[in-house]
Amino acid sequence: MEQPKASIAIQVLPKIGAAVKQPGDEVIRIVDKVIAYIKGTGLTTFVGPFETTVEGDFDKLMEIAKECQLICIREGAESVSAYIKTAYNPTAGVWSIDKKVTKHHG
Repeated sequence: MEQPKASIAIQVLPKIGAAVKQPGDEVIRIVDKVIAYIKGTGLTTFVGPFETTVEGDFDKLMEIAKECQLICIREGAESVSAYIKTAYNPTAGVWSIDKKVTKHHG
């Protein structure tokens, strides 16, 4: 398998309005929509309890980071904060998700 050139880890935190009766449930619903979008990209993805990691083409990953935030707004969040970590090496590539975490799960 070819080594990815970039990876991102993204955590979105949608801000829910005070009028919502179950704000925690609403946050989870919106975050689940974001995760479904990321998984639907077809890129290698790892969902963790605080963030989702994706690896692939740098430009595509930047589009995904933007779209994740737009999904939160379209789904009803008043605003969204996103915490994004990136690794990018266009020549040598970056460590894959598999290399970094597989030894810890199983």
